[in-house]
Amino acid sequence: MPPRPKLALVTGASRGLGLSIAEALSERGFHLILAARDQRSLSRIAARLPNTTAVVCDIRNPQSVAALAAVVGKRKRLDVLINNAGIAGPSEPIATLSFESWRKVIDTNLHGTFLITQALLPSLGKGSVIVNNLSVAARTAFPGMAAYNASKRGLLGFTDTLREELRPRSIRVVALLPGATNTEMWEQFWPAAPRRRMIAPATIARLVAEAVSLPANASLDEIVITPAAGAL
Repeated sequence: MPPRPKLALVTGASRGLGLSIAEALSERGFHLILAARDQRSLSRIAARLPNTTAVVCDIRNPQSVAALAAVVGKRKRLDVLINNAGIAGPSEPIATLSFESWRKVIDTNLHGTFLITQALLPSLGKGSVIVNNLSVAARTAFPGMAAYNASKRGLLGFTDTLREELRPRSIRVVALLPGATNTEMWEQFWPAAPRRRMIAPATIARLVAEAVSLPANASLDEIVITPAAGAL
C-alpha cells in the first residue's frame, strides 16, 4: 500500500514567499491547503497546483480561523504548517505612527499566527513540522518599522516557547529568518530597491521544503538566509 501523501497548510499563500513555498512543496508531492484573503488569486493557484484546496481566511478573525481549522480537521492529519501570512505596515516613525496602523500589524503578524497555530495544534502529530516566517527583523531593528519589528520579535519569543512546549509531542518548530527578499512588499518602502541583489523567493522556498522533509529524528531550529555580504 503506497504511503499517505503528506499534507501542508500555507498561510499567506496567494503571492510572494507563501506562493513560492506552496509551489516548492507541491513539487515534492505534498497535498496542499492554501489560505489567504484573496479568493481570486487562491482559486487560480489551486487550479494549477495538483491536490490543492484553497480556503479564504483572515487570520486575524477567530471565526475565520476556526472555519479553516474545520477544513483541515476533516483530513485527519496535518504534516506541515507554514505560518507565512503577515504585513509590514507603513514606514513611519513612532512619534507619528497611528495606533490603528500599529494594531493592524500586531493583529496580523502576532495575534494571527497565535490563532492559526492554536487552532491547528490538534491536527498535528508526531513528526509534524511548524515553520514560522519571522524575518531578520526579529533580531535587527529597522527605523520606521516599530510595529513590524515588535511583531516579529514577539513571534520569535512565541516560536521559541512553542518549540519547547511541543518537544514532548515530537513536533518540530522552525524559525525562518529571511533577509531582503524580492517580493512586492518593497514597493511601499523602496521602489528603486536593487531587486536583482535580493534573495529570490524560490531560493528560500527550496530551503523550507528541504527543512520540512528532513527525517523525523532531525530538525533545524532556525533558518537564517540573507543576501550575500555587500549585496544591498
